[in-house]
Amino acid sequence: MPRLPAKTAGLVMPLLLSIMMTCIVSLVSTLSSLGWPAFTFSGWLSAWGLSWVIAFPTLLLVLPMVKKLTSYLVHA
Repeated sequence: MPRLPAKTAGLVMPLLLSIMMTCIVSLVSTLSSLGWPAFTFSGWLSAWGLSWVIAFPTLLLVLPMVKKLTSYLVHA
């Protein structure tokens, strides 16, 4: 399988993180609000899509600040 260049890691990591995180959080949130009987895959997919559209750009904007804050809080 071909691999992406190392310089793309700064975009690929937040992309994968946002996909996985919003998938899990939207599933839990959808099940919590609707319950198993009213749960539908299409409803969850819609909630996940909206969550991801917001989360990915937010993650790209916030990640540099989080890295800087982490470096202040954690001893190298």
